[in-house]
Amino acid sequence: MIEELSQVVLTEDLPEHHLEAGDIGTVVLVHRSAEEPSAAAGYEVEFTALDGETLTVTSVRPEQVRLARPREVPHARALG
Repeated sequence: MIEELSQVVLTEDLPEHHLEAGDIGTVVLVHRSAEEPSAAAGYEVEFTALDGETLTVTSVRPEQVRLARPREVPHARALG
């Protein structure tokens, strides 16, 4: 399971937040499942610009993110 302060990668676009699949964020809160407390029901993820400015903090479902893996290359893009 993904834990708080883990870096995650979006697996789908979130156009309402101007985020795209592949954007990297940090989990700031894990929402636990009421039915299965050891499982995550979702995550609050903070997305920041390279200068540290917070772009958004948003809730995502577990299937919308994955853990960042070692040896992955981050990619920068300008916000429109």
